[in-house]
Amino acid sequence: MTTDHELLSRITARPDVFGGKPIIRDMRISVELVLSLLSQGATHEELLDDYPGLEPDDIRACIAYAHTVIAGDTLAPVSVAAP
Repeated sequence: MTTDHELLSRITARPDVFGGKPIIRDMRISVELVLSLLSQGATHEELLDDYPGLEPDDIRACIAYAHTVIAGDTLAPVSVAAP
């Protein structure tokens, strides 16, 4: 099983992409979008079909990110790249 630290390493933030919002593996898919779609009832399979570059662990990373933010834990594994 993948650890939260490994999952969070999939999340990055770049000031020049979506205003610095967290994104998945430096792609133009935001954590916010994935969480929004999941909350609207989209399945993991639907997300993977609709976004071919997305991997199952990317979806789990978004959920781990949300948990970390809500729990108030550190986001040290999330990297912020310079433009």
